[in-house]
Amino acid sequence: MPDSHFKVRFSSRRDITAVEACSSRSFARHSHDEFGVGIITKGAQRSWSGRGMVEAGQGDLITVNPGEVHDGMPIGEERAWSMLYFSPERVASIVADITEGKNAVRELHAPVVRDVRARDRFLTLYNEPRDESLFLLFDALLGDTRTEPAAPPGRLRRVRERIDDDPAAAHPLEELASLAGISRFQVIRRFERLTGLTPHAYIVQRRIDLARRLIRSGAGLADTAAAAGFTDQSHLHRAFTARYGMTPGAYALACNFVQYPDPPRG
Repeated sequence: MPDSHFKVRFSSRRDITAVEACSSRSFARHSHDEFGVGIITKGAQRSWSGRGMVEAGQGDLITVNPGEVHDGMPIGEERAWSMLYFSPERVASIVADITEGKNAVRELHAPVVRDVRARDRFLTLYNEPRDESLFLLFDALLGDTRTEPAAPPGRLRRVRERIDDDPAAAHPLEELASLAGISRFQVIRRFERLTGLTPHAYIVQRRIDLARRLIRSGAGLADTAAAAGFTDQSHLHRAFTARYGMTPGAYALACNFVQYPDPPRG
């Protein structure tokens, strides 16, 4: 007998819904009120929509527009997928920002997307939802060539200085964009050009720099995580290990037991 397993969770503002599913069922034609973007994580499927009959396999992104009638059936025994559904209002705000007000609501034209950049940005957003990741995903999905406004480098440097002065503090994207005098999307793009990192990635790096200093001074890992602005110790663990290949605990042990001689004087 065909079977389905679903897991659903909501963002704090309830304007993004995440769905994980695995199913051998064929679904009748239906529609959603939201924009949907997802990834096939296992197997493959065939589906019909207003944009034609398409097939998607493991690693492919799939999209659906609000009100778009579609169905779905597995190719083989079953398929699994992870989806994010966005309210039309949220997407309208994001797209208006990306296009500098030239377009507020945009249809996603490709029902199947085979683009590594878009896939990576989707996975980043799915695993750790935040506005910055949402902007970057829709930028990849829209794929427009846009004329960017001139960047005020002095203001961008002030954005960097604000983060440097207090990396543990909250730095909402809206406040950073206001300080730079450009849109939220443009502050992401321009700041990355200035520093090599997006604002969020830069904040995490500076928090890790602070954590390393605290660990070297003998602070405990839980206290370090809190003082450096991480949600908890496991958050520090993931961020630290992803960048340096060693855990904060291993780094603490190295700081405690590996002593380097003072440089010669004179």
